[in-house]
Amino acid sequence: MSTRRTFIGRVAALAAISQLGSCALFQPTRFDKDPFTLGVASGDPLPDGAVLWTRLAPEPLTGGGMGAGAIDVEWLVARDEGMKEVVRSGTYRATPDLAHSVHVEVGGLEPDRLYWYRFRAGGAESPVGRTRTAPEAGTLPRSLRFAFASCQNYTQGYYTAHANLSREDLDAVLFLGDYIYEGTARGNIVRDYSKRGWSFTLADYRDRYAQYKTDRDLQAAHAAFPWIVTWDDHEVENNYAGGIDKDDPHNKFAILERAAGYQAFYEHMPVRTPRPQGPDLKLYRSVSYGALATFFVLDTRQYRSPEVALCREPEQAPSGYCPASLDPTRTMLGTEQRGWLLKGLGDSASPWNFVTQSVRFAQQDSSPELGKHVFDGVDNWMGYAVDRQLILDRFATTKNPVVLSGDSHVNFVYDLKKDFGDPNSPTIATELLGTSISSEGDPFVEQTQFTPPAKNPQLRFFDNHRGYVRCTLERTRLTADFRAVSTVRQPTATVSTTATFVVDDGIPGAHRA
Repeated sequence: MSTRRTFIGRVAALAAISQLGSCALFQPTRFDKDPFTLGVASGDPLPDGAVLWTRLAPEPLTGGGMGAGAIDVEWLVARDEGMKEVVRSGTYRATPDLAHSVHVEVGGLEPDRLYWYRFRAGGAESPVGRTRTAPEAGTLPRSLRFAFASCQNYTQGYYTAHANLSREDLDAVLFLGDYIYEGTARGNIVRDYSKRGWSFTLADYRDRYAQYKTDRDLQAAHAAFPWIVTWDDHEVENNYAGGIDKDDPHNKFAILERAAGYQAFYEHMPVRTPRPQGPDLKLYRSVSYGALATFFVLDTRQYRSPEVALCREPEQAPSGYCPASLDPTRTMLGTEQRGWLLKGLGDSASPWNFVTQSVRFAQQDSSPELGKHVFDGVDNWMGYAVDRQLILDRFATTKNPVVLSGDSHVNFVYDLKKDFGDPNSPTIATELLGTSISSEGDPFVEQTQFTPPAKNPQLRFFDNHRGYVRCTLERTRLTADFRAVSTVRQPTATVSTTATFVVDDGIPGAHRA
């Protein structure tokens, strides 16, 4: 256990999390500073509503500056951007145990239409945000426009991708993990963190989220569309994995760390989920868009078996896999989530079914030598081969399955095979893997490849620009535009489409448009 994870820090984190007692109401006549420094957001749309989010933080980088009292926050939803035609309103009590964050689950709205919203407290008004409800169940919308993105290391680049994303014509955004990065700044630093030192306390995670959310381009992207979010590893700690035996005293530090990370995630995300219970937060869920699509949003961190060591010597792993990767007891999703996903895919009547998750799903041989194979499964699905195969088997009978992934900081398009070990195995699904918003900064050498490599014929596209993926879904096709920004080393940048791929209804696999 690293010395940076001190016992004192862990106890402080647990104490902060456990302070859930009732608080006296403090209602200021007027704030001396703007309390809405972190902007507004919406998420998890339903046909009759969405989650509306903000957090009161007049001093965002030093704990928020709100004190120990609770505050009533007024919220309003209108049909117009000028907020004249208000259709829903109410009051939400923001309390210190959740960092004075606001999670309003609005209902009673009309399906498949735009709404605008804002918050008021202590004489201050928040910016106006825009959201959109999902289509009504059973109805077939003409199209669904969405984007997906991941990996936004604050110190390694400006959010030029978010600035351009906010100007797209979209119904929703899916964010696939690494919303924040824990610890001290590393790598090629473009801008630094305001707070020095890191001890994995709740205060650390809260201030880190707050600094990310002070970015105006990120605020603009949140205010423009509802977001559907999941996490990866850096929301807690790099490459963390696995369930925790809460009765094992040796796991005390990991329990406190995860509890702090999960609570701060909940406090800063527009998610429709119960608040975390210590180191547990049920995040996997499905979101449907009428009779057109279902998104199965996965949690690939909380329940996975520990990662395996990478085997690079042929005698260690003649098949290219580490033996542990093929262990049938190993799981990426955990028994309950895996059963939920397999049943959901099997029961789905949607013509398009998206598995929305954080890490690479496809098989990829990383050995440069012919006749040798290395399937690097340390932190992706290749380390959980049996779990992956169960999903591939279910894809074979699922309508238009598409996996949306992040984490790799590059773009990939894969054909997903029923049996990756058989060169003649049929393609049964597609994986679209999106690059990072800013993580790793600008590429030193720009690379774009359309020709499938000999050792990985299932790979249809590779590109290492920064950006996001913009998708248009119609009943008969999915069109994916890989959008690249010109730079993340400067505060502004242009955006262009590096490649467009299409998946046709009933024809697994993507082809270049």
